[in-house]
Amino acid sequence: MDPVAATPTDPKDYAALSVSYAALAGTVALLAARHHDDPAPAQPGELALYGAATAGLARLLAKEKVTEWIRSPFVETPVDGECRPRGSGGRYVVGELLNCTRCLGSWSALALLGLRAAAPRPAQVAATLLALSYVNNLLQARLSEQQAQAKARAEAVAA
Repeated sequence: MDPVAATPTDPKDYAALSVSYAALAGTVALLAARHHDDPAPAQPGELALYGAATAGLARLLAKEKVTEWIRSPFVETPVDGECRPRGSGGRYVVGELLNCTRCLGSWSALALLGLRAAAPRPAQVAATLLALSYVNNLLQARLSEQQAQAKARAEAVAA
């Protein structure tokens, strides 16, 4: 990621995004405090579930074709596949966010935790779906990698 000085932004554009995140995190914390019926902190298995769900949601939003409509106002997708943020200021900053699975992961975690605080059972279902999708992506990527390696070995033997 380019330094702020090398982008069409000001530090205030990043500050606005950070303040938005902090405000939403505070809202989630207040929401969780009002739900006294929710059990104590998440258990290790739940942390793994939500961790995988966070990665799955971040990847879905940042990389998948079906969510390109969300990214398109903020991110250009050239023919070579290298995505670049659009515009300047806040639009550019959001484009950077939507182009980075690691960055988007923090926002995905916040959204999933907010859903957990507001509606624990639906959150568990959504997290399970996203986690299973993420595991599927990992397995499919590994299978593709193994197939490419097998093909390369076969071509080397044939040569």
